[in-house]
Amino acid sequence: MTLTEQVPIAGGGSVPARSSSSLDVTVVLPCYNEQAHVRQEIERICAALDESGYTYELLAIDDASTDATLEVLRAAEPSFPHLKVVALHRNGGSGTVRRLGSRMAAGAIVVWTDADLTYPNARIPELVRLLHDDPSIDQVVGARTTEEGSHKLLRVPAKWVIRKIAEWLTSQSIPDLNSGMRAFRREVAQPYLRLLPPGFSCVTTITLAFLSNQHHILYVPIEYAKRAGTSKFRFIADAYRYILQVLRMVMYFDPLKALMPLALWLVTIGVVKSTYDLAVHPIRLANNTVMIFLTGLIIGSLALLADLIVRSRPEP
Repeated sequence: MTLTEQVPIAGGGSVPARSSSSLDVTVVLPCYNEQAHVRQEIERICAALDESGYTYELLAIDDASTDATLEVLRAAEPSFPHLKVVALHRNGGSGTVRRLGSRMAAGAIVVWTDADLTYPNARIPELVRLLHDDPSIDQVVGARTTEEGSHKLLRVPAKWVIRKIAEWLTSQSIPDLNSGMRAFRREVAQPYLRLLPPGFSCVTTITLAFLSNQHHILYVPIEYAKRAGTSKFRFIADAYRYILQVLRMVMYFDPLKALMPLALWLVTIGVVKSTYDLAVHPIRLANNTVMIFLTGLIIGSLALLADLIVRSRPEP
C-alpha cells in the first residue's frame, strides 16, 4: 500500500491518503457520541465482510465525540484486524468525515453507513457484490422502505417535497435521496468529493452528482430501524440545507434546467401582458409589464452564461 498524499483533518494535522486500490472494500463509519453501541456495529460489519471473502478495511472516524466513543474504538482496534481508527480533533460533521474517509480509502469500492444501528449493515456485502458483478453500475443505494427518524410528522412530507424537486431537476426517479447506506466506485466518486458539504446533505450531494453526470445508480430496498442513542438531525436547519444543496448541485451541473423555465414563463407573461396593455391603452406599456419582461430576459441570460461556464469546465 503506497502512501503518497496527506489529507488534512479538522483541528490541524493530517492523515494519509492512499493512491492505489489494494483492497476490495473500504467502509467509512462516522462516529459521534456512539459509545453505547459502536462496538456492536463494528462487530456486525466485520462479521458480514469476513464471511463474504472480500478484502476490506473499516475506517471508524471519531468526529470529536464528547463521550467515550474514541476510547471504545481504541479498545476495539486490537480485536478487529481490519479496523482502523482515526480521530478528528474538532467536530466537522458527517459530510466532512465521509469526505476524508473516502479520500483515505484503499478499497476500490467505498461503503458509507452509520454507527447508530439503523441500517442493516449485514447486507453490505450484497451492495458490494452488485457493483462487483455489474460494471455498468457506479453506485448502489439502500433505499429505506420506512421512516423511523425523529420529527416524523414533519420529516416525511418535507423529504417527499425535496425528493420530488430533485427528481424534476434531474429527470430521474429517486426512491431515496438521502439514505446514509450506499456503496460506490471510489475512482468514479473522487472528482465529486470536494463538493460534499460538512453536514447530513452530503448523501444528497453524492446522489445528485452521480445522477447529473449520467452515472448509473441502483436502488435496493432495505429495512430501516429506530436509531440507538440521540439523533443529531435538526429539522429546520437540516431541511433548509437539503433544499439549498439540491438547488446548488443542479446549478452546478445543469443550470438551464433550473433557470430557463422560469425565464421563458416570465418572457411569455411579459409578451402576453404587453399585447393586452397595447389593446387597452395604445402606445403605453405598464411598468410591471416591462419589469416582468426584462426580469425574464435577465434570468435567461444568466442561465445561458451559467451553462456556458459549466460546459467549459474540464471533465472530472
